[in-house]
Amino acid sequence: MALIQFEGPGPSEVISRYGKCLELIPLDKHFDDISVGLYLKESIFTVWTFSNKPNVSERIKGIRNQLVSIGGMSEIPGTDNQARFECGSLHERPVKFLLNQSVGKAPDFAPPSGDIEIKDSKSDLMINAAPFQREGSWFYRITTSGNAKNPSMRLRMIMAGFSRYGEMDKVGDDEVAFECRNKHDGLMRLLMPYSRNISSVETMMAAEDMRGQMTTSTLGFSQT
Repeated sequence: MALIQFEGPGPSEVISRYGKCLELIPLDKHFDDISVGLYLKESIFTVWTFSNKPNVSERIKGIRNQLVSIGGMSEIPGTDNQARFECGSLHERPVKFLLNQSVGKAPDFAPPSGDIEIKDSKSDLMINAAPFQREGSWFYRITTSGNAKNPSMRLRMIMAGFSRYGEMDKVGDDEVAFECRNKHDGLMRLLMPYSRNISSVETMMAAEDMRGQMTTSTLGFSQT
């Protein structure tokens, strides 16, 4: 069997250029099962793949554009694969979920608009996150409506989910805020499904930790 000659920078060069590999998606089901990595250097996130498949650059650009569309990031001018948060913060943990969504959703996926709300996965409650400003900082008030055996307990669990997965600060019984104290509706909408289902997400994250050893493959070094 003939060896495939790789053309392009190697893992060490990519790390030197774009920083640490923050997250890896081993199989992009929307583009020939390539692997896609997200790298971070200073405050700039870079979407990268080692694949040489035809039109792969367009797919990488599409994923970067979803980081912007879903997560509210801003593209780096003159690039097709880089983005950052205008607030200057990194939001590393929610960004990992953001990459999963940006790769996993259909390329033409458009995030919803309007109220930030979702049905609870454990009860008939509806969960709402309402942004508001106080003394120059942005906060989110988390409320529930509907029926549940113990709505106050469910609210506490949901609040814990925002702290765990969004790296958010709990500033009141029903109030959370991002560390940067900026308004990030895109990230908040992204975090809602994870925060309502904390036990299942913990299982998923544990499986990803087992997969995510920093070997050559976890850096996204894959031709397929």
